[in-house]
Amino acid sequence: MQKSLAGWGSGLVGVVIFSGSLPATRIAIGGFSPMFLTSARAVIAALVGSLLLFALRETRPERRDLPALVLVAAGVVVGFPLLTAMALQHISAARSVMFIGILPLFTALFGVLRCGERPRPAFWLFSGCGSLVIVAYALAHGGEGSLVGDPMMFAAVALCGLGYAEGAALSRRLGGWQVISWSLVLSLPIMAALSFATLPASAAGITAPEWAALGYVSLFSMLLGFVFWYRGLAIGGIAGVGQLQLLQPFFGLLLAAVLIGDAVTPAMLAITLVVVGCVWGAKRYS
Repeated sequence: MQKSLAGWGSGLVGVVIFSGSLPATRIAIGGFSPMFLTSARAVIAALVGSLLLFALRETRPERRDLPALVLVAAGVVVGFPLLTAMALQHISAARSVMFIGILPLFTALFGVLRCGERPRPAFWLFSGCGSLVIVAYALAHGGEGSLVGDPMMFAAVALCGLGYAEGAALSRRLGGWQVISWSLVLSLPIMAALSFATLPASAAGITAPEWAALGYVSLFSMLLGFVFWYRGLAIGGIAGVGQLQLLQPFFGLLLAAVLIGDAVTPAMLAITLVVVGCVWGAKRYS
């Protein structure tokens, strides 16, 4: 029981950190191209992660770990950041919430397919209901769809769910922060080359909020959040703890209310309570 609670607590911290990722990405692409933003955030996080690996003298992954590390890098280092940054040029951050709402289902699905987890049937009922509530809310408030942005966001969450499941399974042996750090190091040569190739012609027009957003997605979204998230998935269960992502859109709305004064309506609070109930049910039957 203590292990389960620790996993859910760690996962919740990770979700709170990730909740600022899409708003920060939306801000950052005002000053940086999606390709530069994706590669630069990976390079910054990789440099910090490699310093930690070197300073703490962490053991290198074994050869059998490389395929999983490649999938983690493809899903959460390259795929999700790049595709969301490109998608947010065509859709609103509010509409992207609809796709984040189905991310827990992808995470649970890959937990079953890749890691052998077997949640009970009631789990899928609660998980599906939670995702449905968020999708319905986003459709009502998230603006128009896009034949370009919507498929990109769908592909982004599918790759992200795969990266989450693979990373969580590997974290049981290597540790959470070690997995994301080694994945970042593995992708560093390619991402460094891309960042130099897409370097902005001038920094004169880049605003302070855009620099701050780059810093957030680099250090928090790309590294620190995974320290807590992979630990939570590894010890609390991929399918179950993954349902905490259902709360991510509402943490994002709360951040928007605190930081920029967006209104929090009674409807938002009511939907949040419904989603919390779905997460509780999914936890019970995972």
